[in-house]
Amino acid sequence: MNKGDGPNSALSSEANQRQARPKPAKTSSLRGRLLRHLALLLLLIVLLSSLSAYWSAREAADTAYDRTLLASARAIAEGLYANDGHLNVNVPYVALDTFAYDSLGRIYYQVLNLHGELVSGYEDLPPAPPGTRRTNDYPALARFYDGQYRGQGVRLVSLMQPVSEPRLNGIAEIRVAETQGARERLARELLVGTLWRMGLLVCSALLLVWLTVSAALRPLESLRRAVAERASDDLRPLPEGELPRELRPLVKALNQFNERLRNLFERQAQFIADAAHELRTPLAALKARVELGLRAQAPQVWRSTLEETAQNTDRLTELANQLLSLARIESGARAIAEGGAQRLDLSQLARELGLALAPLAHARGIALALEAEQPVWLLGEPTLLNELLCNLVDNALAHTPASGNVILRVLAPGILEIQDDGPGIPADEREKVFERFYRRSLQGSGAGLGLAIVGEICRAHQARISLHQVQPQGLLVRVEFAVETV
Repeated sequence: MNKGDGPNSALSSEANQRQARPKPAKTSSLRGRLLRHLALLLLLIVLLSSLSAYWSAREAADTAYDRTLLASARAIAEGLYANDGHLNVNVPYVALDTFAYDSLGRIYYQVLNLHGELVSGYEDLPPAPPGTRRTNDYPALARFYDGQYRGQGVRLVSLMQPVSEPRLNGIAEIRVAETQGARERLARELLVGTLWRMGLLVCSALLLVWLTVSAALRPLESLRRAVAERASDDLRPLPEGELPRELRPLVKALNQFNERLRNLFERQAQFIADAAHELRTPLAALKARVELGLRAQAPQVWRSTLEETAQNTDRLTELANQLLSLARIESGARAIAEGGAQRLDLSQLARELGLALAPLAHARGIALALEAEQPVWLLGEPTLLNELLCNLVDNALAHTPASGNVILRVLAPGILEIQDDGPGIPADEREKVFERFYRRSLQGSGAGLGLAIVGEICRAHQARISLHQVQPQGLLVRVEFAVETV
């Protein structure tokens, strides 16, 4: 015994198989998916709104502080005076107290005389860049601009103050600068307040959506319970009256599916009942004939019994094949409905069947002719179409006398005709012959399933079949297919 053949090897193989099995995909709930999508959308809105709020807050802070800067510059300008032909300034405390020298903001000032010389204040305050325009927001000769002072970003105002004294006449310049800390703090406070309010709004919106979606999904949960509590054989339609309008198409589709299931189960039950009924009698007769032959002593009786048994077995085999054909039609029709139909040339199918049945027709003394001049394309299931052709031609050969004719025609667009020289079918029986196990008196033997199979195949292909009398004698079977132009 090899080491790899022991229990541990088997357990290892089983573990490997379990690991190789694909894990079921995780599915998210509709409620969670909706909340995630809404949260992402709200997050994007909050981000854009926060940026907008920050710039709006910064603009509001700049406007407020610019007004204060200009007020300080005007207060300093009011302290200008002339002494012995020289410009002096008396800086009032209120001009500097406006900014309060806090930890985040600091104010600097500079007064220049008519010749641009320093009168008072800090020497190195930056001048206005070339091309800086005068502000139109205030009735003053003032320019606002940003600059760098002592390694900090500052906001400055340059106020041009006219001076008219007996010995002095010109324009003095007053510069006032303020660090950006106070402005940034105000903008930050406004932004934080806006974010808090918007965050509260987002949480409230998500909670409201959660409650609304939960309430909206209650009918769907009720529908799920109603379906889960039903018995396996309960295919009654689901009620639609109290459901929301959005759920009614789903319930309607479920009801249509249940109706198809019910029809399928009914057909299966009918098929089983028909098969049991049709097989019971010939099997019982076959058994009785065999038992009777077994009681006989003469070899001639045994031979006669075997011959009859062989004939009955052939009939039973034909019946079983036809019953299986009926069962195959259901799967073929489902394949067609699900888009599994193939593009086929009806003329080629008829040509192949004619070649296959030509020896049988010749043995019976019947002339089998094919009239198919051009390809006729259609969508269908090849096994079912071969079954249809075989049943129709076999039925025509069975009812055509010796030296008769059977003609197989394929006409465009999508018309199949089989004409024979048989006795035909009376008009009052032409609908009944497509019923299962219907036997005409002229048929003698047979299970009565050939034309029933043909009718089922036509329904599966949405084709129309009709029977016509041929003068002076004969039957014409016409099948009209829905042709797909390619």
